[in-house]
Amino acid sequence: MVALQPRIVKIFLASSNPGKLREYRELAAGTPLEIEQLPNFSQVRPFDESAPTFAEIAAGKALHYSRFTPEIVLADDSGLAVPALGGVPGVRSARYAGPRASDAENVEKLLRELEGKEDVDRRARFVCVIAVARQGRMLVVASDFAEGVIAKNPSGAHGFGYDPVFFFPDAGHTFAEISPDEKNRYSHRCKAFRKTADFLISPNFSATK
Repeated sequence: MVALQPRIVKIFLASSNPGKLREYRELAAGTPLEIEQLPNFSQVRPFDESAPTFAEIAAGKALHYSRFTPEIVLADDSGLAVPALGGVPGVRSARYAGPRASDAENVEKLLRELEGKEDVDRRARFVCVIAVARQGRMLVVASDFAEGVIAKNPSGAHGFGYDPVFFFPDAGHTFAEISPDEKNRYSHRCKAFRKTADFLISPNFSATK
């Protein structure tokens, strides 16, 4: 008897962030999910990310960009929440220091805001909400998080965003100090993606409807 090959599910990622695309491809390795950037993403009318929650933004992006292709579209909204700062950077994590701020500038601002704070006041949570839609219809929404502490100085050369200052106690290092494979075992994006992948590769899901 010839073994059936798993069906390939093509997914377009609604993002221009190369680090995010790389992580999703790494997370999808070994699964029948093929992840590519949404074609001509930069030319598509952008989605207004002014909603106050990760879930609203992720779902809104997935629905918006899914109208420009017949394929499945995955969008996420993720960021860092620091309770001692009232939950910021939150949904503004990528533009915390300004609309065109670099990762380094965002990290620098966060460290300034946390100057003089110790222990419990440096606790932080990485949050990720993933939404998947097809032609304006929502298919699945999944979320998860990773708990850590903001280090006083950046350390490590891996990852992106706030990874150099996000100290993860279970690993004993910042996310930027551990290998991508190790980070992918712990990260908020990994855990949310596993839930999403379980749905997309389940026998009850049809990639063609």
